[in-house]
Amino acid sequence: MERRGTASLRVSEVFHSLQGEASRVGLPTVFVRLAGCPLRCVWCDTAHAFTGGRRMSLAAILGRVSEYGVRQVCVTGGEPLVQKSCLPLLASLCDAGHEVSLETSGAFDIGGVDPRVSRIVDLKAPGSGESQRNRWENLPLLSARDELKFVLADRADYEWARQTVAERRLDRRCPILFSPVQDTLAPRDLAEWILADRLPVRFQLPLHKSLWGNMRGK
Repeated sequence: MERRGTASLRVSEVFHSLQGEASRVGLPTVFVRLAGCPLRCVWCDTAHAFTGGRRMSLAAILGRVSEYGVRQVCVTGGEPLVQKSCLPLLASLCDAGHEVSLETSGAFDIGGVDPRVSRIVDLKAPGSGESQRNRWENLPLLSARDELKFVLADRADYEWARQTVAERRLDRRCPILFSPVQDTLAPRDLAEWILADRLPVRFQLPLHKSLWGNMRGK
């Protein structure tokens, strides 16, 4: 692992908003959005983070986060784990007293993430166009403090997710989140499917999109 004193990362943006998803939904949170992602999900809403960003030292990122005076911090992307210095960043945020979550595509090894971090891991359904990138070896590493997210585009995605949860007994490992792709799958349809099948999952709609749409920095 890169030494913390020399660590730096390409940062797309650092901003203060409400957490829009997962169990921390609604909580004021500082988001550290790292730049770079090798995946190209067809429904991605953060394509601006694929490239670019500005290089920041770990100390500079910590200083920027501290300016907001908020305990909750979410490191997201892009794909945060594509940058090796993400690991020392996560550990340093925890050391600074923050409650830290990591949003990751699930295509990279989560085993090196500081155990104090809550890992929000995607499992890409076929409709994403990137299901072949799923790193199935991550699933046994998940614990009750982590969460597994499925973003679903249609009924076929739902059936795939339902079968995957059942066959691998994923609900016994960590909370499971099902979300509809915005403007593609009607939220009511997904909600009714979950209720009809009595699935042990949490339905979610991204709160931040309801409030601000796809505005950057929100």
